[in-house]
Amino acid sequence: MSERKDAPDEIEIRPFEPGLRADFQRLMDTNAGCAWCRCVAWWVPTWEGFSDRSAEENRCLREELLERGEYDGYLAYRDGRCVAWCQVGPRDRLSKLAEEHDLTPDPTAFAISCFYVLESERERGVARALLRGVLADLDKRSVQRVEAFPRSAGDHSQGELWTGPLALFEKHGFQRRAGHARRILMVRELPAG
Repeated sequence: MSERKDAPDEIEIRPFEPGLRADFQRLMDTNAGCAWCRCVAWWVPTWEGFSDRSAEENRCLREELLERGEYDGYLAYRDGRCVAWCQVGPRDRLSKLAEEHDLTPDPTAFAISCFYVLESERERGVARALLRGVLADLDKRSVQRVEAFPRSAGDHSQGELWTGPLALFEKHGFQRRAGHARRILMVRELPAG
């Protein structure tokens, strides 16, 4: 019996670190939207004017973040090729995210604030494997509270699901806490490692 090519256990999850910088850049370059954003949306102070920023401005901001040590996420690999990204880190460093959701400071809370899966890898278990890997690593690091901010249920294009789909978080034990018309706060309390 042959193995399914899209089995999630074929996905390797790696914490983002300096040695993976070129993989991250190649992944971002594979999609016009990601190449433009560079996953800096939550790092800028306001949404006002964000859509007017150039791809080069966002690339420079991402480079600044990396230079100051903000390797804030995880990469997923299939057959040695980087196929997905998830931005994860201490929530309070993203002041725009906290403000948008009216969250009080909590230095123990981590935020899952962005997902990107190559179009050719979607619906093949990559996002599930990536989230499982992220949660397993955060548990090992004794992170006890993880928050996510998916779009509300409905008919959304893939491009609108950049914070992750609601069903993905529900299937991994996240509970709805609050929200507004566009995004929902989902929380998962992890057991102490």
